[in-house]
Amino acid sequence: MARVATTVTRRLSPPDGYLFTRTLRSLLVVRYDPCGKLVDGEFWLAARTPDGPATLCLARDGAELSATGHGPGAGWIVERADAIAGLRDELGDFPAMAAGHPLVARLARTFSGVRFPATGLVFHRLIRAVLEQKVTGIEAHRAYRAMVKHFGEPAPGPVELLLPPDPETVAATPYWVFHPFGVEQKRTQALLRCAVEAARLELCGDSAEATRRLTSIPGIGPWTAAEVVRTAYGDPDAVSVGDYHIPNTVAWALAGEARGTDARMLELLAPYEGHRGRVCELLAAGGIMAPRFGPRMPVRSFARF
Repeated sequence: MARVATTVTRRLSPPDGYLFTRTLRSLLVVRYDPCGKLVDGEFWLAARTPDGPATLCLARDGAELSATGHGPGAGWIVERADAIAGLRDELGDFPAMAAGHPLVARLARTFSGVRFPATGLVFHRLIRAVLEQKVTGIEAHRAYRAMVKHFGEPAPGPVELLLPPDPETVAATPYWVFHPFGVEQKRTQALLRCAVEAARLELCGDSAEATRRLTSIPGIGPWTAAEVVRTAYGDPDAVSVGDYHIPNTVAWALAGEARGTDARMLELLAPYEGHRGRVCELLAAGGIMAPRFGPRMPVRSFARF
């Protein structure tokens, strides 16, 4: 039986001081994302839900948010709209933890209205994370946009968006198709393995289970897993071990050390267990960076190799 397209609406009540734009823009690729947009107080996101394609619109409406879903998966995505908006993210004892360091305390107050979204959608974020491995953001985002457009299918609803690539279609695609997107064989092979496992990954019950399954896939390490679960599950403790910049940033911000290793980063973050990823995100939001001593990583085009 064919699915019938529907429209579902729900009202949400964000906490006082909730920062709509800062919370939601992390779900989109900067500048332009074929699967979503954030403009004029409205956030749009196209998704492949367990019930079928859907597009979610979150909009400010006075002190509330309106959540409207379009398409066969409208009910699923609207039921999860509060999580996608970050409204299930509880700060818990984090304010007390933050008080132990003046910089963290200041950033926690400044960005107290930022919440961690939890989309419940693993594969879409996994595409981005794999493409972001060991390259600049410019290269990764260029490849992501090219890939989405290649596999693109129109999303339901009144705005022109594309659905994220279908994992079964990705899994059946040969490597050479990805090369013009600027993706070399190593990342492509990791992505294809993830596409094969996508259905199982979407069934993971929590962040810990998803991390175990993700890191069992060749080509997926702790950095990629953390990038995924922080968004798909809203995990505030997910730390991107293996990142090029974050260990230095944490060492500089918390100890005044210009350079740091992963081990040193985890040592400094230990007092914030349960919210270690939140501390890293606060440092990024505050524009905190360690001193730079070398040249920037060059922007390359693997499509020309």
